[in-house]
Formats: sequence, C-alpha cells, structure tokens
Amino acid sequence: MRRILASIIIIAIGFIVYSCANKAQGPTGGSKDETPPVVLKSTPVNGAVNFKKKEIQIFFDENISVENVSDNVLISPPQIKQPDVRGNSKTLTVRFEEELLDSTTYTINFGNAIVDLNEKNPLKDYRFAFSTGNAIDTLKISGILINAEDLNPLSKILIGIYRENDDSVFFRKPFLRIGRTDENGHFVIDNVKAGTYKIFALEDINKDYYYQTGEGIAFIDSLVTPTSRIEEMQDTVWEDSIHIDSIRTYMGTRFLPDNLILRFFKESKKRQYLVKSERKLPQSFQLYFNAKLTELPVIKPLNFEWEGKYLLQRNNTLDSLTYWITDSAVYNMDTLQMSLTYLKTDSVYNLVPQTDTLSVFMRKGRVNPRAKKAKDKLPEASFYKFTSNANGSFEVYNPIYIRFDAPLADVDLSKIKLSEKIDTIFKNLPVKWRQSDSTKMAYAIDYKFEPEKSYELKIDSTAFLSIYNLYSDKFSGQFKVKSLDEYSSIKMLLPTFDSLVVFQVLDTKDLVLASKPALPEGALFEYLRPGDYYMRAFIDSNRNGIWDTGDLYARRQPEEVFYYNKKLSLRANWEFEEIWDLRAIPLLQQKPAALRKDVNKKQE
Repeated sequence: MRRILASIIIIAIGFIVYSCANKAQGPTGGSKDETPPVVLKSTPVNGAVNFKKKEIQIFFDENISVENVSDNVLISPPQIKQPDVRGNSKTLTVRFEEELLDSTTYTINFGNAIVDLNEKNPLKDYRFAFSTGNAIDTLKISGILINAEDLNPLSKILIGIYRENDDSVFFRKPFLRIGRTDENGHFVIDNVKAGTYKIFALEDINKDYYYQTGEGIAFIDSLVTPTSRIEEMQDTVWEDSIHIDSIRTYMGTRFLPDNLILRFFKESKKRQYLVKSERKLPQSFQLYFNAKLTELPVIKPLNFEWEGKYLLQRNNTLDSLTYWITDSAVYNMDTLQMSLTYLKTDSVYNLVPQTDTLSVFMRKGRVNPRAKKAKDKLPEASFYKFTSNANGSFEVYNPIYIRFDAPLADVDLSKIKLSEKIDTIFKNLPVKWRQSDSTKMAYAIDYKFEPEKSYELKIDSTAFLSIYNLYSDKFSGQFKVKSLDEYSSIKMLLPTFDSLVVFQVLDTKDLVLASKPALPEGALFEYLRPGDYYMRAFIDSNRNGIWDTGDLYARRQPEEVFYYNKKLSLRANWEFEEIWDLRAIPLLQQKPAALRKDVNKKQE
C-alpha cells in the first residue's frame, strides 16, 4: 500500500514540475484564421427568376458581421430608400424598402462588407443577383476611371448608364444601372440588358444617383452597346504569392466593352459667396470669396469715409482682396461698418447681386497681467520693413526682389547702391527700379547678373517711405551668382510638331514647376537644379496656355493630358533631350508608378 501511495506522489510531483517548466510557453493555439466566410445557401438562390418578395437571406458557415454598409454595399438598379442590410449569427438579411420593378434584374455587390466575426476576414466583392421577370440579364460593361488632369485612378465613384439618348436625363433622373470604381479605378456594371446606352461617372455627393451642378463627372461621347463572345482565356494558378504554378487555358465568355476609359473632371463652376472678412492689422482688412470674381465688389462705407484714402491689393482671380486704408482717422476705428454688393451664386448656379452688411473689427490681443507696465518698457524702434533675396547664393535668372509689408509711398533711388566685385574693388552698377505689383508692395531691380560673379546691394536708411509715414532701416547684402555648371536642363521635341502641345516639368510630388509650349526646335527648360523630375503634356485646344477642364452642357471633354513614362534624374551641367511621341504608349500605362495615387483612398 505504501509503495502504491509513493508511486502516486512521485507521478503527481513529476506532473507539477513538467507543468511549471512549460508555463512560459502558454497556450500555443493554431494558426491564424485567414479564410473568409463561405456561403452555404440562400433564399432565394443566387440567380433566381420571378422573385417577388422583398427579403433575401444568405447563410454562411460561420458567424459574420456586415461592416460599413453605405460604403461597401451597392445595389443596382439604385435604391433611393436604402435597403436594410444586417448580419445576425450566420445569416445575412437584405430587406428592400422600395417596391421591386417588374421584369428587372437586381444586383447586390457587397464589396468588402461581409467579414467573419472574429478575424474580420472579408468575403471580397461577393455579388448576388435575382430577377423579378423570367430571365436574368447577363451582359456587362467595364473599364477604368482616371482623373483627367493627372491620370490618377479614382475610387468610390459611381458609374451609371441610361437608355435614353438625351443628355438631359443625367440632370433629372437616377441611373438605370450602376457600378462603383475600386482602388485601381476599375468598374463593372453587371447584369445589363441588351441595348444601347449612354454612360456617365458621377461623384454623387448627395446620393440621389443623378447629376447636380458642382459634382465631379465623366462621360463618353459615343453610345455603348454591350455584347459577349466565347473565346479562349487563360487562368493563372499561383504556387504562392510570387511563383506561378501553371497557366490554365479554357474557353470562356468575354463581355464587351471591357476597356472603356472615362476621364473624370470637375467643371469650373463653383458656388460664389463671401467666405469671410477679417482685419489682422488696423490699417487693412481682407475679403475672401469662394470662386473667381468677374468684377470687383462694391463697398459702401456706413460709419466712415474713405474715398481716395485706400489702396487695393488683389490677386489675379479677384477672390482674395486686401484694402489698405491710408487715413488714420479711419484705421484707428475699432469697427468698420460697410455694405458689400457682389455677385453670388443662386440655387441654379446663376450669378445674382447680393448685398451683405459687414462689421469688420480689429481683434485686440489679451493683456497679460504679469507683463510689465508700458511705462516701464523702452519704446521699440519702428521701421518700414522689407525683405530681399540679395543674400548668399543667387540664381542666374533672377532679378533682385524687394517686398514690403505695406504699400510704398516714396523711394529715394540715390540711397540704393548696386555694385559688382572685381578683385577687391566694388564697381557701381545702374539701378533699374521696377514695380512688379499693383499695390506698390513688390519691386525688382533688373540687371543681367553674370554666373560665378559676386555683387553687393546696399540701401541707406530712410530710402523707403510707407504710406503710413514710416521710414526703412539700412540694409546690406552680398551675393554670388551660381555657376552654369550647377544647373541641368530638359529639352523636349515632338516627332511631328503640334503647336497645341504644352510641356510641363513636375517635381516628385506631381506639382508643376514650369510650363512651356512646344516649339519646332524643342521646348527647353533651363536652370533646373540637379534632382529627380517628371514630364507631363496637355493639348491646349483653346490656346490659353493653361489646362482646361470639361463642360457637360457644352459636351466638351477636358483637355487631353499625357505623361512621360520615366523619371528624369538630372545631374549638374547636363542636358536631357528626348523626342516624345505622346501617344506611343497606351494612356493607362504612361504615368510613372511613383506618382500614381488614388486621392479618394484614405491614407493609412
């Protein structure tokens, strides 16, 4: 008996020791579940005909969840009253809130909405179709949507069709059938009936499935007739994510068209309204508008007089205006009251006169109770401030810039000295003073500065006087012009000259650095710093020098855009020259991958 008891104790101790030794490992479990939910059955079956009920149920092999229904689930024909889509345990239920149309094929694309409950593995692009008539429509229309100005793919944009051959249907009636673009800009419109259609893309901001002015759009000039044919196809079987196991050849159905290209654009029509007014300085106030003004607003002062006592600073589009007040009796007032009359966009995008009453006041900073009293402080010298680029390394092609922080009233050119350093001696040069803006706040000193030479700019105090009777302080700056060997250049030629082509140099962020029209001898972009660049071109159909968007009412497509398909890595003292055939490479393959991005995709 004692031997049996001893054996039991020894076994128990051994088990305890083994358990303690393996505590650090913890439960190992199995491999992570990466398998999406599997459909077992549905009511009705996928592809059912003569279905009249308003509820669909789909059953899965595991518990599921339905996520981001509004972003993922797309139903065609589009539903104004969105169906109720929800998951419960292993069942997904769709309940329609609208009456179903007779003899119509319905398609439900669930996108990535269906996921398993625990690991959130999505059942990608699961589609369910049924018909209220005797047959399922089976044709498809597919293609790519790109942004017209930069050829980037656009996701989450509706693509829809109409039977009517009248553009006005796009303004007054929801789409007949719809698809939606993925992250690559690709779209498919499923279960289309045989016929001829107009096709549009729509940035459906208010989710009514037809165009409202201000929404981004795309359209194809010709009608689309979907067809299908049986042809030999290939299916790639992958051994893993990198290696191909085999390529299977089979006979399958190809649906056409499957290569449509829609160029998305926003019309230049923007709602016009006053965004805000502000007064950062006592001597000035600003007005900001949402869109370009065709004429200046009319200001009628209500509690002050300023006729002939202000200067207007404006940008080229007149949507940013700064009024500089020259009368101290006016700018010393805390609040300026005025009526403002301008053209504002109404509900149908017509410009109509609008009059607002504004009270533009000067915000005063809070007084710090711990700060010293004003009488304990020494008065600060107050000068008329300006900045200049006449310092350090100087670009070959630049003039000297001088920019003031308030409009200039007077300048004494005798107090401005420009000189060139020759050995150890400075030789005086002529000062060619030029105003470069409309408000007397920006000026230039023009001179043909020579590469690799040194210069000096000296400005005596009181050389400049502002409209507020402040004098400038003295200034001294020395600069050396860069060597031509420090620059690169790009020369672009066309195999067949086209005077409508405009070339653009881009940086690595796809931003335009310089534009030049094509020339028979080539467009030359000089004085580029060594580095990486890209090239873009557009067809300037109206010869205004800028890229123009499209116009749906006028049936005008946006101007064509092309990308040079390689990065240009420029070295110092080097010129890149190329003959560029804009159409030699298919449009969708032109834009370099480093620049391509989906602007609608959420950045991680």
